[in-house]
Amino acid sequence: MSTLPVYQWRLAPDGLATRRQLRAAGLRPGGQDVAAQLERPRRRRGPLVAFLYRVDHAVPVRPMTSSRWAALAAANLARRTCPTCGRDAGYVIPARLGECVRCAFPDSEQCAA
Repeated sequence: MSTLPVYQWRLAPDGLATRRQLRAAGLRPGGQDVAAQLERPRRRRGPLVAFLYRVDHAVPVRPMTSSRWAALAAANLARRTCPTCGRDAGYVIPARLGECVRCAFPDSEQCAA
């Protein structure tokens, strides 16, 4: 078992990137193992850790098909549909409420407008 090389914030060598950086370049890790670790110090807690992947082993992001777009639209619609009244709220229903604002606070004047 080998340990990962650890780099400090902004000191990682070229050729390594985080998942977010790969995605911005239109790439994904593609099943490769983590190549290194990046640590960003924080004042009152432990360091923030990010995993680095080799850019030369990254593969292009899979294109969105019409079926994937439809599945994504259905999932987003389910997140916006109130389970109490069944209406599309027009926003993602807050998990802490579990229902749209109108159903959660029926006496509120703000929601009646």
